[in-house]
Amino acid sequence: MKKHLMIFGVALTLATGAHAQDLETYLEFPKDTPPGNLAIAPDGRMFMSVHEFYGPELRIVEVMPDGSTKPYPTEDWARAPSDDGDGLNGVLGLRADREGILWMLDGQGENQTGRIVGWNTNTEELHAIYYIGAPVARPTSFLNDLAVDREHEAIYISDTGDGENSALIVVDLDTGRARRVLEGSPFTVPEDTPMVIDGREILLGANPAKIGVNPITIDPTNTWVYFAPMTASAMYRVKTADLLNESLSEEDLQERVERYGDKPISDGSTVDTAGNVYITAMTDNALGVTKRDGSYEVLFQSDENLPWPDGFSIGADGFVYATINELHRSPVLNNGEDASVGTYRIVRFPALAPAISGR
Repeated sequence: MKKHLMIFGVALTLATGAHAQDLETYLEFPKDTPPGNLAIAPDGRMFMSVHEFYGPELRIVEVMPDGSTKPYPTEDWARAPSDDGDGLNGVLGLRADREGILWMLDGQGENQTGRIVGWNTNTEELHAIYYIGAPVARPTSFLNDLAVDREHEAIYISDTGDGENSALIVVDLDTGRARRVLEGSPFTVPEDTPMVIDGREILLGANPAKIGVNPITIDPTNTWVYFAPMTASAMYRVKTADLLNESLSEEDLQERVERYGDKPISDGSTVDTAGNVYITAMTDNALGVTKRDGSYEVLFQSDENLPWPDGFSIGADGFVYATINELHRSPVLNNGEDASVGTYRIVRFPALAPAISGR
C-alpha cells in the first residue's frame, strides 16, 4: 500500500467564473501514480484508473481515506492479465453506480477488442463481464469513457476511434448485446482545430491530435446522455430513449441529437441536477461549465496547477472531483518522451447545483 500526500483544505484561488468558489487540492500522487479517471461509490469509497499513456504497472487503485492507494479489485486483477485470465489490459473510463458496482472499461488488448468489467464493491466479487467484439468494435477502436444507466440497464461508451469512425456504443446489460451508433457523424468526429497547449501543437504519433468523441456523461434522471468529440466547440446531448430505440435509423437518430452548448477542446465531463455540464478544458489548463443556456464559463484556470485536467467524478458529499495528470507531457503525446514534472493530483470544488454520485 502506498502513502500519498493529503492536503485537505488547501485552497487555490483560481476562480474566474461568477459562481465559482475556491478549488481545493484534495490529494497529490507521486510520479509512479499518474491519475486517469475517478469513480466514487455511494459509500464514499474512491477508485481511480492509472493512466495507461504513462505505461503503469497497475491499472486500477483504490484511494484510501488516509491518502494511500492499493491495487484494486485485487492484486491480480489490477495488473495485466495472467495465465488464469484475471487482470486488466488498460482502463481509462470507470464509474461506480448507485448499487456499488464499479464498471471498468477495459480497452483493447491482445486477442480482444474490449470489454466492460463490473466489480461489486460491497461483496468484493466479480459482478459481470461484457465483451465488445467485432464488428461493433473496430480494429481502430479506442474505448475511452462510459456512462452507466441502471434504470434502463444500459451502458453508453465513447469510442474515440480514428477520427473518421468515431462513434457511441450502446450495451444492453440484460442481454450483453452491443450496438454501434452515430459512427462518423458530425457529433462524434473531431473538428479541424489544432490542439495547442502551452504554445505547442500536440501530436498523436506523427499527426496533429484531432480527437473524436471522448467526454460522455448521463444526467441523474437517466433521461439525457451528454457527449462530444474532444476536439470540438460544442457539447451535444441525446435522449436515452432514442439511443435505446433500435427501430430508429441512423438518420433518424442523428436528427434527435441536440447541440447543448459551447465548450472548448476538452477531455472529461459530468453533470449536476440543474444541467450544468462540467468540462475539463485541458488546452486552457482550466475547469469550466457548459450551462443550460448554452453558454460556457471558465470556473478555474491555472497554467501551473491544472496541467491537463482529465476526468471527473461526483462524490457522495456533493463535491465535483477532477484528476490532473499532465497528459500532454506523456510519452504518447510528447514524441515518446516523458516530460511530466509530477503534477498528479485530485482537486475538488462544490457543485453549482445539487449533484448526484454515479456520474
